[in-house]
Amino acid sequence: MLNLSKLEFVALGISGNNYWVLDAEIHLDAKGLDDTIKEENEASSQDKAKAMIFLHHHLDEGLKSEYLTLKDPFQLWTSLKELYDHLKATVLPRAHREWMHLRLQDYKIISEYNFVVYRTIFKLKLCGEPMNDKDILENILFTFHASNMVLQQQYREKGFKKYSELISCFLVAEQHNIILMKNHEACSTGSAPFS
Repeated sequence: MLNLSKLEFVALGISGNNYWVLDAEIHLDAKGLDDTIKEENEASSQDKAKAMIFLHHHLDEGLKSEYLTLKDPFQLWTSLKELYDHLKATVLPRAHREWMHLRLQDYKIISEYNFVVYRTIFKLKLCGEPMNDKDILENILFTFHASNMVLQQQYREKGFKKYSELISCFLVAEQHNIILMKNHEACSTGSAPFS
Protein backbone atom coordinates (compact mmCIF):
# COMPACT_ATOMS: atom_id res chain seq x y z
CA MET A 1 0.00 0.00 0.00
CA LEU A 2 1.32 3.43 -0.92
CA ASN A 3 2.00 5.75 2.00
CA LEU A 4 0.61 9.12 0.91
CA SER A 5 1.24 11.24 3.99
CA LYS A 6 4.54 13.09 4.28
CA LEU A 7 7.30 11.62 6.44
CA GLU A 8 9.22 13.87 8.83
CA PHE A 9 12.32 11.72 8.16
CA VAL A 10 13.13 8.59 6.16
CA ALA A 11 11.29 5.46 7.25
CA LEU A 12 13.43 2.96 9.14
CA GLY A 13 14.46 0.17 6.79
CA ILE A 14 14.86 -3.48 7.70
CA SER A 15 18.65 -3.25 7.37
CA GLY A 16 18.69 -0.52 10.02
CA ASN A 17 21.31 1.52 8.15
CA ASN A 18 19.16 4.59 8.69
CA TYR A 19 18.33 3.96 12.34
CA TRP A 20 16.51 7.18 13.22
CA VAL A 21 16.53 7.08 17.02
CA LEU A 22 17.62 10.73 17.41
CA ASP A 23 15.14 12.04 14.82
CA ALA A 24 12.30 10.09 16.37
CA GLU A 25 13.11 11.31 19.89
CA ILE A 26 13.18 14.93 18.74
CA HIS A 27 9.88 14.66 16.86
CA LEU A 28 8.15 12.83 19.71
CA ASP A 29 9.40 15.51 22.11
CA ALA A 30 8.08 18.26 19.82
CA LYS A 31 4.69 16.55 19.74
CA GLY A 32 4.68 16.21 23.54
CA LEU A 33 4.85 12.43 23.28
CA ASP A 34 8.39 11.83 24.55
CA ASP A 35 7.15 10.23 27.80
CA THR A 36 5.48 7.43 25.83
CA ILE A 37 8.85 5.80 25.05
CA LYS A 38 10.13 5.92 28.63
CA GLU A 39 9.93 3.03 31.08
CA GLU A 40 7.06 3.13 33.59
CA ASN A 41 5.50 6.12 31.87
CA GLU A 42 2.07 7.35 32.84
CA ALA A 43 1.11 8.64 29.41
CA SER A 44 -2.54 8.58 28.47
CA SER A 45 -3.81 5.89 26.13
CA GLN A 46 -4.51 8.62 23.58
CA ASP A 47 -0.87 9.82 23.70
CA LYS A 48 0.35 6.23 23.41
CA ALA A 49 -1.85 5.74 20.36
CA LYS A 50 -0.52 8.95 18.77
CA ALA A 51 3.06 7.83 19.43
CA MET A 52 2.37 4.39 17.94
CA ILE A 53 0.86 5.94 14.83
CA PHE A 54 3.89 8.22 14.48
CA LEU A 55 6.42 5.40 15.00
CA HIS A 56 4.57 2.97 12.69
CA HIS A 57 4.36 5.71 10.08
CA HIS A 58 8.17 5.86 10.06
CA LEU A 59 8.74 2.11 9.68
CA ASP A 60 9.38 0.14 6.52
CA GLU A 61 6.42 -2.05 5.51
CA GLY A 62 8.32 -5.19 6.55
CA LEU A 63 8.98 -3.80 10.02
CA LYS A 64 5.38 -2.64 10.38
CA SER A 65 4.10 -6.15 9.89
CA GLU A 66 6.73 -7.50 12.31
CA TYR A 67 5.55 -5.20 15.11
CA LEU A 68 1.88 -4.98 14.20
CA THR A 69 0.71 -6.67 17.42
CA LEU A 70 2.51 -4.24 19.77
CA LYS A 71 0.27 -1.54 21.21
CA ASP A 72 2.66 0.19 23.60
CA PRO A 73 5.19 2.66 22.13
CA PHE A 74 7.70 1.80 24.88
CA GLN A 75 7.61 -1.87 23.85
CA LEU A 76 8.09 -0.94 20.20
CA TRP A 77 10.90 1.47 21.08
CA THR A 78 12.65 -1.18 23.21
CA SER A 79 12.23 -3.85 20.53
CA LEU A 80 13.72 -1.60 17.85
CA LYS A 81 16.56 -0.65 20.17
CA GLU A 82 17.34 -4.34 20.82
CA LEU A 83 17.17 -5.05 17.09
CA TYR A 84 19.40 -2.18 15.95
CA ASP A 85 21.61 -1.25 18.90
CA HIS A 86 24.25 -3.70 17.65
CA LEU A 87 24.75 -1.40 14.67
CA LYS A 88 26.94 0.77 16.87
CA ALA A 89 29.51 -2.03 16.79
CA THR A 90 29.63 -1.85 12.99
CA VAL A 91 28.98 1.86 12.46
CA LEU A 92 31.54 3.14 14.98
CA PRO A 93 34.66 1.60 13.40
CA ARG A 94 33.56 2.82 9.96
CA ALA A 95 32.86 6.30 11.34
CA HIS A 96 36.29 6.39 13.02
CA ARG A 97 37.94 5.35 9.76
CA GLU A 98 35.98 7.98 7.79
CA TRP A 99 36.97 10.62 10.33
CA MET A 100 40.66 9.68 10.24
CA HIS A 101 40.76 9.76 6.43
CA LEU A 102 38.59 12.83 5.92
CA ARG A 103 40.60 15.42 3.98
CA LEU A 104 39.46 18.69 2.52
CA GLN A 105 41.60 18.15 -0.59
CA ASP A 106 39.56 15.09 -1.58
CA TYR A 107 36.49 17.23 -2.38
CA LYS A 108 35.95 19.58 -5.29
CA ILE A 109 33.66 21.94 -3.41
CA ILE A 110 33.40 22.90 0.25
CA SER A 111 29.72 22.03 0.57
CA GLU A 112 30.44 18.37 -0.35
CA TYR A 113 33.18 18.25 2.28
CA ASN A 114 30.90 19.93 4.83
CA PHE A 115 28.16 17.36 4.16
CA VAL A 116 30.57 14.46 4.77
CA VAL A 117 31.90 16.11 7.95
CA TYR A 118 28.40 16.47 9.40
CA ARG A 119 27.39 12.96 8.32
CA THR A 120 30.47 11.47 9.99
CA ILE A 121 29.99 13.56 13.14
CA PHE A 122 26.37 12.37 13.29
CA LYS A 123 27.48 8.72 13.07
CA LEU A 124 29.96 9.26 15.89
CA LYS A 125 27.33 11.04 17.98
CA LEU A 126 24.83 8.25 17.35
CA CYS A 127 27.41 5.79 18.67
CA GLY A 128 27.94 7.85 21.82
CA GLU A 129 31.12 9.66 20.76
CA PRO A 130 30.22 13.31 20.18
CA MET A 131 32.82 15.59 18.61
CA ASN A 132 33.61 19.08 19.82
CA ASP A 133 34.65 22.04 17.68
CA LYS A 134 38.29 21.78 18.77
CA ASP A 135 38.53 18.18 17.48
CA ILE A 136 36.83 19.08 14.21
CA LEU A 137 39.05 22.11 13.60
CA GLU A 138 42.18 20.13 14.41
CA ASN A 139 41.18 17.37 11.99
CA ILE A 140 40.67 19.87 9.17
CA LEU A 141 43.87 21.80 9.76
CA PHE A 142 45.95 18.68 10.40
CA THR A 143 44.89 17.06 7.11
CA PHE A 144 45.74 19.98 4.80
CA HIS A 145 47.85 18.92 1.82
CA ALA A 146 51.59 19.52 2.28
CA SER A 147 51.57 21.97 -0.65
CA ASN A 148 49.15 24.17 1.35
CA MET A 149 51.30 24.38 4.47
CA VAL A 150 51.40 28.18 4.48
CA LEU A 151 47.65 28.39 3.99
CA GLN A 152 47.11 25.94 6.84
CA GLN A 153 49.32 28.05 9.12
CA GLN A 154 47.38 31.18 8.18
CA TYR A 155 44.06 29.53 9.05
CA ARG A 156 45.55 28.25 12.31
CA GLU A 157 46.78 31.76 13.23
CA LYS A 158 43.30 33.19 12.73
CA GLY A 159 42.38 31.26 15.89
CA PHE A 160 39.01 29.86 14.87
CA LYS A 161 37.08 28.48 17.85
CA LYS A 162 34.09 27.05 15.97
CA TYR A 163 33.87 24.78 12.96
CA SER A 164 31.10 26.94 11.51
CA GLU A 165 33.44 29.98 11.47
CA LEU A 166 36.15 28.10 9.58
CA ILE A 167 33.77 26.53 7.08
CA SER A 168 32.19 29.96 6.43
CA CYS A 169 35.65 31.33 5.72
CA PHE A 170 36.29 28.42 3.32
CA LEU A 171 32.97 29.01 1.55
CA VAL A 172 33.69 32.72 1.06
CA ALA A 173 37.20 31.96 -0.22
CA GLU A 174 35.76 29.36 -2.61
CA GLN A 175 33.27 31.86 -4.03
CA HIS A 176 36.01 34.47 -4.48
CA ASN A 177 38.17 31.89 -6.28
CA ILE A 178 35.28 31.01 -8.59
CA ILE A 179 34.80 34.68 -9.49
CA LEU A 180 38.53 35.14 -10.09
CA MET A 181 38.62 32.09 -12.37
CA LYS A 182 35.57 33.28 -14.33
CA ASN A 183 37.12 36.74 -14.74
CA HIS A 184 40.39 35.18 -15.87
CA GLU A 185 38.64 32.93 -18.40
CA ALA A 186 36.53 35.82 -19.73
CA CYS A 187 39.55 38.01 -20.32
CA SER A 188 42.77 36.03 -20.37
CA THR A 189 46.17 37.65 -20.03
CA GLY A 190 47.42 39.22 -23.26
CA SER A 191 44.00 39.49 -24.90
CA ALA A 192 43.67 43.27 -24.38
CA PRO A 193 45.46 45.49 -26.94
CA PHE A 194 48.34 47.66 -25.73
CA SER A 195 47.68 51.37 -25.62
